[in-house]
Amino acid sequence: MPYVENRIVHDADSHLMELTDCLDDFLDPKFRAAYDDLPKVKAWPRDGKLATHARRQHDDPAFRAGDIENLLTRKNYEALGSFRRDDRPKALDQLGFASQLIFTTWCLGNFGLDESNNVELAYATAQAHNRMMTWFCSADRRMLATAYIPLADFERAKAAAREAIALGAKALLIPSKCPRGHSPSHVAFDPIWSMAQEAGLPIVFHVGGEMKMNPDYFNNGLPRVKDFHGGEENFTSLSFMTIPHSVMETLAALIFDGVLDRFPKLKFGVIELGASWLPSWMRYLDAGYGAFFKHEERLKKLSMKPSEFVRRQVRVTPYPHEDSGWIIGNSAEEICLFSSDFPHVEGGRNPLKRFNEALTGVTPRAVERFYCNNFIDLMGEGLAADLRRPAHLVAA
Repeated sequence: MPYVENRIVHDADSHLMELTDCLDDFLDPKFRAAYDDLPKVKAWPRDGKLATHARRQHDDPAFRAGDIENLLTRKNYEALGSFRRDDRPKALDQLGFASQLIFTTWCLGNFGLDESNNVELAYATAQAHNRMMTWFCSADRRMLATAYIPLADFERAKAAAREAIALGAKALLIPSKCPRGHSPSHVAFDPIWSMAQEAGLPIVFHVGGEMKMNPDYFNNGLPRVKDFHGGEENFTSLSFMTIPHSVMETLAALIFDGVLDRFPKLKFGVIELGASWLPSWMRYLDAGYGAFFKHEERLKKLSMKPSEFVRRQVRVTPYPHEDSGWIIGNSAEEICLFSSDFPHVEGGRNPLKRFNEALTGVTPRAVERFYCNNFIDLMGEGLAADLRRPAHLVAA
C-alpha cells in the first residue's frame, strides 16, 4: 500500500541527490575548467567514490529488496529514487503523491557564483542545472522540474528564463536574497515575470538562496555547537533564525514596488523556508503600508493592501515541526502547502502524521487546500490538468 491513502496529496518540496558528475553532460565544455576550480566543487568528493558507492548500493539486490519497507527511513543517497532517474517514478508510486516539485541539493545556491565577478560562469552553471533537471524530470509527468534563474544580470536572466520555459521547467527558482547592485523588484525583470505569467508557471524560492547569519554570532566564547547533522557545517538553532529573513525582504520589495499588482496571475512559492513568520509578517506589511501610504506614490498605486496580495499570490510550506494549524488560522487558508522534503533527513520519517496532528481543529476545506488545492493554484499550467486530481486517487 502507498504511504498516502484516501487523499490527494501534492508534494511542494522534494529533492534530487546529485552525484558529483551530475552536470558533466550538460555544462558547456568551455566552462569545465573554471567549474572544476570552484571551491564548492572542489569540496565535493570528485574522486568518484561517492557515485561509485551509491550506484553499487542501488545495484545490490539485497539492498533493493528493502526499498518499499524503508521508503521514508532511508535518507539522502540511500533512498529509492534519490538520484536514479528511472527509480523516481517507483518512489512516487509508493509515496502515493499526485505530483512532486523537485529541487536539487548540492547545486542549490549555484555554487555561490551569483555574488562573484564571473557572471558568465554563473549563467553557464545555471543553464547546465536546468538542462539536467528537465532531463531528470522527463522520466515521469508527475516529476515537476525547477529551473534556477540567477538575477545577477538583466539580459542573461531573461535569456535563462526563456530557455528554461522552452526546456519544460515547471517552476522558475530565484534566490531569496537581494542580488548585488539592484533590487529583485527592478523593472528590468518585468519581462521575466511576464514570461512566467504567460506560461502559467510560478516563481519559487527555496532554502539555500538566503543570506546566512553573520558568523561573528558564533564567536561567543563557548564550545562550538554541533550542527543539525552532527557535523561541522554548523546549521544550528541560531542560524535557523535567519532562514526566512531574505524572502520576507524580497517579497516585500516585490509587493511594495508593484510587481504582484502588475502581474496579478503570477504566483510565488516560498519553499522550505518555514512559515511561523507568516502571520506577523503579513500584519507588518500592512503596518508599513499604513504608516507610509500618505508619503509614497508607489503605495498609493497599489490596488489592495499588501496582505491581500499575499493571500492571492503567495504560497508557503511550513516545516513539519511547526504548528501549521496555528499558522493557517492566523494568516489565511489559501497560503500553506504540504511538503515532504523527500529524501532529505529534515523531512522526517512520517511528515503526514506530523502535519495531520498540527491540522487538528482546522476546517476540512482548509485541510484540502493544504494538501491539494493550494498546490494546484501555485503551479498553474506547470501541473497538467489530469494530474491535479487523478481519477485513481480520487477513487481511492
